[in-house]
Amino acid sequence: MNPRPPRATPRTPASRPAPARRIEDYALISSTHSAALVHREGSIDWLCLPRFDAAAMFASLLGDERNGHWSLRARHAKARVTRRYLPGTMVLETTWHTPRGMATVTDFMPQPSREGTHEVVRIVRGVRGTVDLRTELRIRFNYGEWVPWVQRVDGAIHAVAGPDAVRITAGVPLVNEDFASCAEFSVTAGQSMAF
Repeated sequence: MNPRPPRATPRTPASRPAPARRIEDYALISSTHSAALVHREGSIDWLCLPRFDAAAMFASLLGDERNGHWSLRARHAKARVTRRYLPGTMVLETTWHTPRGMATVTDFMPQPSREGTHEVVRIVRGVRGTVDLRTELRIRFNYGEWVPWVQRVDGAIHAVAGPDAVRITAGVPLVNEDFASCAEFSVTAGQSMAF
């Protein structure tokens, strides 16, 4: 007696993962105590604070946006981007060119203060015309495993999860969207704001 062949179970195709970002599209900024990787599209996709050996609070480099990232980019779909390090520094300058204008985002990590404060600084400057931008800050401690409790205190955002905490100040009001702090804003020639 021949046994019946096993019946095939219908399967739905697995959803495709997002295409991996190429490592050559990242630039490094550092305070010598820690470092961040900034993608050419304006997203900090890797950051460990306060030291290199700390668990990452932005880890989308290893997964996707749900693992934490900080995007700051032009909203125009066909914006052109150029990047460079300021001479002799680890200060990254990203320039966004749109049909309506040009703006720069300067990213750096200063040396820790005497109090031990570690920072990532992002400064937006309008160069020409008007540029519409969007920022999305999705903090996820411990490599994306912990969603922090977020509250506003004295105009800043405080995010806490277990022993980890950060304080965020922004040059524009941030609103909560899907467990992220976001803003859409415009910068004109001569205008600047810090994050």
